Amino acid sequence: MFRNLRFIYITTKNRSEAEKIARTLVEEKLAACANIIDNMSSVYRWEGNVVSDNECVLIAKTTYSNVLALTKRVKEIHSYEVPCVISLKISEQEGNPEYLNWLVNSVKPPLSPEEKLKNS
Repeated sequence: MFRNLRFIYITTKNRSEAEKIARTLVEEKLAACANIIDNMSSVYRWEGNVVSDNECVLIAKTTYSNVLALTKRVKEIHSYEVPCVISLKISEQEGNPEYLNWLVNSVKPPLSPEEKLKNS
């Protein structure tokens, strides 16, 4: 069965923001779950300068059909002007099949063709 699963890698300014985004995504069924990794050191270029900061990593698990809505929602509630939201494919031939099934059943299902037309 092809489920088209994704990890969504998101960075946030702190744990509080990561928790707020994670809770929103799970409550709205845009993600099945989210993991927070606190106190990551980041070095990046912003507005012509090299900057160092501590950030949090948020890894959300979802399906491809939810990636656009999830990205839009993160951008609405994130404090950064240009938040990092990156989608990575999850190998469906490896890992715990029961977990992968749980992931699919914990998020919004894909829209039907009729629903897609209605929402466009």
